[in-house]
Amino acid sequence: MPVMDDTIGARKLAWRCRRGMLELDILLSDFVQRGYDALDERQRADFARLLALPDQELLEYLLGTKQARDGDLAHVIACIRHAAVP
Repeated sequence: MPVMDDTIGARKLAWRCRRGMLELDILLSDFVQRGYDALDERQRADFARLLALPDQELLEYLLGTKQARDGDLAHVIACIRHAAVP
């Protein structure tokens, strides 16, 4: 049964990463594939908080044109940006 729960959780996460901007879709999907598993429980909660942000604000954080004041969010943003580098 836990495998099914993991599959459902992964599907929900993938769905939440789908955004109104292609750039965000790519950055977030790449991160989920490359870096999400390395996050601890608290960082995963911070990632969920990021996903609740409006698209434009999230894009500004991920592109580095705006800096997050919340240090925990800034850390997760850095993880996402790092995962985007091939």
